[in-house]
Amino acid sequence: MKKFITTLALFIFMVNLSFSQAVEPTFEKQGDLVKATYYYDTGSIKEVGFFKDNKLHNQWISYNEQGKIKVVAVYNKGKKDGKWYLVGEETVKEVTYKSNEIVKVEEVQELEFSFI
Repeated sequence: MKKFITTLALFIFMVNLSFSQAVEPTFEKQGDLVKATYYYDTGSIKEVGFFKDNKLHNQWISYNEQGKIKVVAVYNKGKKDGKWYLVGEETVKEVTYKSNEIVKVEEVQELEFSFI
């Protein structure tokens, strides 16, 4: 019985280990930027964005586990800058930043941005 319990515990540990391994992010150089892609444990994309000089830069897009956009953000050398879109179940909020400061917040009908 003791061998059975030990074997069962080892089996459960190995199964959990194989399913709980995190998917490593990927980094790809694109000119003077580095494109970063982060993943959920399921393998679906969680976030895609760019770094410049080790700071968040340019467009960042966050997704839910079903692949729908949650947030579109824009950074300029690590600071929030430009129009951000926060996508809710029934609304889209457009938040305008300038040098990390909120300038304006409004509700919009749809996402008004282009992918870089």
